[in-house]
Amino acid sequence: MDVLRFGTDGWRDRIGERFTVDNVRRAAHATALHLLEAGGRSVVVARDTRFGGAMFADAAASTLAAHGLEVHLAENPLPTPVTSFAVRHVGADAGVLLTASHNPPAWNGFKLKGAYGGTATQAMYDDVAAKCNATPVNAVATLDAPTATPGAIHPLDVRTAYFDHLAQLLDLDLLRTLDGTLVHDAMGGAAGGWMRAFAKHADLELHVEEIRGAPDPLFYGAHPEPIPEHLAPLTKRMATSNHDALPLLGVATDGDGDRLGAVLPGGRPLNAHEIFALLLDQRIRNGASGRVVKTFTVARLVERLARQHGLDVTETAVGFKWLVEEMLAGDVMIAGEESGGIGVPEHLPERDGIANGFLLLQALAEVHAGRDGPDGVAASPGPKGGPLASRLAGIERELDWPHAYDRVDLTLGDDAAKARVLAELDGALDTFLGRPVEAIERRDGVKVNFADGAWILFRASGTEPLLRIYCEAHTADDVDELLVAARRFAETAGGRTS
Repeated sequence: MDVLRFGTDGWRDRIGERFTVDNVRRAAHATALHLLEAGGRSVVVARDTRFGGAMFADAAASTLAAHGLEVHLAENPLPTPVTSFAVRHVGADAGVLLTASHNPPAWNGFKLKGAYGGTATQAMYDDVAAKCNATPVNAVATLDAPTATPGAIHPLDVRTAYFDHLAQLLDLDLLRTLDGTLVHDAMGGAAGGWMRAFAKHADLELHVEEIRGAPDPLFYGAHPEPIPEHLAPLTKRMATSNHDALPLLGVATDGDGDRLGAVLPGGRPLNAHEIFALLLDQRIRNGASGRVVKTFTVARLVERLARQHGLDVTETAVGFKWLVEEMLAGDVMIAGEESGGIGVPEHLPERDGIANGFLLLQALAEVHAGRDGPDGVAASPGPKGGPLASRLAGIERELDWPHAYDRVDLTLGDDAAKARVLAELDGALDTFLGRPVEAIERRDGVKVNFADGAWILFRASGTEPLLRIYCEAHTADDVDELLVAARRFAETAGGRTS
């Protein structure tokens, strides 16, 4: 039996190896069985810009329709948040998205969406995985011949409806006060063209300039994850003036458009925790209330900002599905993860890089309009990074918590090697990497909290064959020092082979 592993967010494998049409049909067959048992009747199917995307989406759609389900099939690449919106908009019972999100170009994946318009719950994934892995590969030839009357496959177009919905989240009058350039790096992914099209739809004065905007299965030779090391073209553009004016803001979306990265004027990158903090700060200043939900990997900066304003903080394991469960439970202001996925419940119980890009721009507009700061006084631009950099500095001063962060991804020999690293951290530790230890947490991986407030986390990725090492400290030099020592520890303990 060829067992397909459903990890942090669905099933992912290498194209042509385990990610094949037959296996996609197995997963679609399992999804159909799950929906039919629950009385479901319709499903949305979409894809990103990866190799064979249309072929895989057609295979999934035909298998689902053969089971009697009505299928709404996107004919062109569709961002994850738009797919989730489409499920809710057309009243479908679920969504299937063929994407590997931020994984390298050789990968593809099979994500599921719930009827509420967001990432599937763990219970849904568990049931679909069990049904999928109970179906042998040699049975796929019969999957298109069930006893049900075949359903129809309808073309899906929700662009205008999504834009109208997004407009309800944003303060368009405020955004229309901005006169300048927003740079969008779509990294060759499914969100290419969407931010520019929304700006036109909303009649913004803003000029949206695109880089790497055309769909590219190879993502222009980059890993389509919007973190600073993959954003050289955007960083260069944000440091280059055009007619003596730098762009207002640079944003980047990943392969399927649900994660956000950002670069400020002058080429100053923001990490995902800083983006989360700025969006949380914006919502606090605009009177929003509710819990702040964060994954185990999110920096203390966000947690301390929430608690400074009397907000409850809920921490989950890694994976947006856990944040969605909290959002569905209610009383949530904002939910986010270290990888750049952030959701606000009045929009969707889903990550949305497009929406968050405009929310970050709106935070900038609030500074320009003089709404920033405790007394409504706009922050000074500062030497590099502009008003948002100054606002971040103000948050750090308010919290007395200077923030620096980075992450290292290691490819170790196999799962056993990753397990050996984590096993070395079993039990109590008084010191680690030559530093006094305050506490150890094991919610998802092993997090070592140091006495000076810094922390380091070792965690096996749920989507790639990697051991991730995360670190937050008070200076960039301290982060670098800790990561060098942690990498040496992991390579020794795990026996790195590549």
